[in-house]
Amino acid sequence: MANNGSKFSHLPLSTRGPLECALHGTVLLNHAYFNKGSAHTAEERREFNLTGLLPQGIQTLDQQTKRAYDQYASLPDDLAKNTFMTSMKEQNEVLFYKLLQDHIDEMFSVIYTPTEGEAIQNYSRVFRRPEGCFLNINDMDRVRHDLGQWGRPEDIDYIVVTDGEEILGIGDQGCGGVLISVAKLVLTTLCAGIHPNRVLPVVLDCGTDNEQLLKDDLYLGLREKRVRGEKYDQFVDALVQNAHDLFPRAYIHFEDFGITNARRLLEKYRPQLACFNDDVQGTGCVTLAAIMAGLHVTKQKLSDLRIVIFGAGTAGCGIADQIRDAIAAERDISKEEAAKNLWLIDKPGLLTTSSELNDAQKAFAKPSEEWESSADLLAVVKKVHPNVLIGTSTKPKAFTEDIIREMAKHVDRPIIMPLSNPTRLHEAVPEDLLAWTDGKALVATGSPFAPVKGPWGEIQVAECNNSVVFPGIGLGCVLSRARLLTDKMLVAAVEGVAEMSPALKDDKAPLLPGVDVVREVSVNIAKKVIRAAQKEGEQGGEGARIVQEEGIPDEDAELEEWIREQMWRAEYRPLKRVDKATASRQAKGELRVVGTVDRA
Repeated sequence: MANNGSKFSHLPLSTRGPLECALHGTVLLNHAYFNKGSAHTAEERREFNLTGLLPQGIQTLDQQTKRAYDQYASLPDDLAKNTFMTSMKEQNEVLFYKLLQDHIDEMFSVIYTPTEGEAIQNYSRVFRRPEGCFLNINDMDRVRHDLGQWGRPEDIDYIVVTDGEEILGIGDQGCGGVLISVAKLVLTTLCAGIHPNRVLPVVLDCGTDNEQLLKDDLYLGLREKRVRGEKYDQFVDALVQNAHDLFPRAYIHFEDFGITNARRLLEKYRPQLACFNDDVQGTGCVTLAAIMAGLHVTKQKLSDLRIVIFGAGTAGCGIADQIRDAIAAERDISKEEAAKNLWLIDKPGLLTTSSELNDAQKAFAKPSEEWESSADLLAVVKKVHPNVLIGTSTKPKAFTEDIIREMAKHVDRPIIMPLSNPTRLHEAVPEDLLAWTDGKALVATGSPFAPVKGPWGEIQVAECNNSVVFPGIGLGCVLSRARLLTDKMLVAAVEGVAEMSPALKDDKAPLLPGVDVVREVSVNIAKKVIRAAQKEGEQGGEGARIVQEEGIPDEDAELEEWIREQMWRAEYRPLKRVDKATASRQAKGELRVVGTVDRA
């Protein structure tokens, strides 16, 4: 996108015009936010004392991107490519994101799931330099100090925090979980233009129950069993309260907390500040968006749904919650009544009132007098005749041919979504699902799959990727400076995704838009989220206390321009030298970039 004029170019988050810089020489070249490498102009080389520090040739960003891609493509495996990208991010932010942007379909699985999971498992063994903020449960009185090193109240827009207990389907990874916070923030920049120097990745080191890590001499985290109970709650509260106090305009994103804590903590803090749990809400939102697109193909409504969810952990219950709430809103019924449309199955079998359940599962328990708690997936499918089957179990090949054919006997276009990650944990592969349903299944998966060819033609498989939705939700909250993130704002986000589904025009197209158009999807989501918050305010609801930003445009076309103007782009800006004594903190390099050493 060219840097043409805009009526909103005066906004603080606009990325148009020169970039003030008080650094020079090797200090500038070692700062990933300012460094352009071989793309520094002749004028910049003289002005910032870079002559003699760079080869004489001056290149464009496109030329640099081509060279970087050639280097990337020469590497032997995905983990090596992941390490290469991490190194690039530490050297040149713009080039890193430009390379990702130009090759997003190919690189997405390398910088995120499944390869990032492998990088996290090997965190202590491949460690070279720290990324993010490491908080120690045994040093709780330093939480405020440690967070405070990352900036002033106006410096941070987006915080991602994990305790490392349930990472990407690979379980407890202790302090290595910091890389999931880093990766999620990369996605917010790539997919929604969140400014990369205004974010904060955090890991809460509470110990680990991973015996391999505890026995590993190289493990970098606390070498003790994971702390739980009151002390754990005090630690999380110290993080949330101090982060909110130090950075009052920041949005807090919880990531990969364990099942016993994820929902409980979300419900505790949602009434207090704008926060989000991607495993609970993000997964639910993107899954519901795919279902809504599927219903358009099958010409049904939410109220027609009979949904079986196989896997009643954090993700499964989060999806169930989101669907239940949407059904309740559409039919104007209670959540209890809407929950009758969903059947959840976990390791012991169907959830019933006689099962041992956590708080998240209880809302979906079926009467034990009507069901045996040991009822397995096939038995439930035979009795319920579901039109939607969702897998969040991490049990490979759980969706057998018998189960799928039984489902297809009673439903013309079954919606089937094996969502477990990584790929090896999928409940079924699209090729089998389409073969067993004669090409009639509407399929979305948790990882990318190639199109499937058969007698029915070629069918593209949607990736039910949270990255299609969570960056846009965060963008809407950041730009509106939302105090809270309400249910109605989440429903609006789902609508924002669903109305951009390719399947609305072609039933052989994916149910969800792909990551190649995700920035446009994020604009639509952000617009919907902001409008929903404003509408609640007009109705005297929570929205009256949500939107803090002034000057949000009334016209939708102008609102979209306002949003786009404040999205960071992977483009080099001319550097303007300023005196360090009067420079802003950004110009002095004090706004921290993930992976960049503070050299102020």
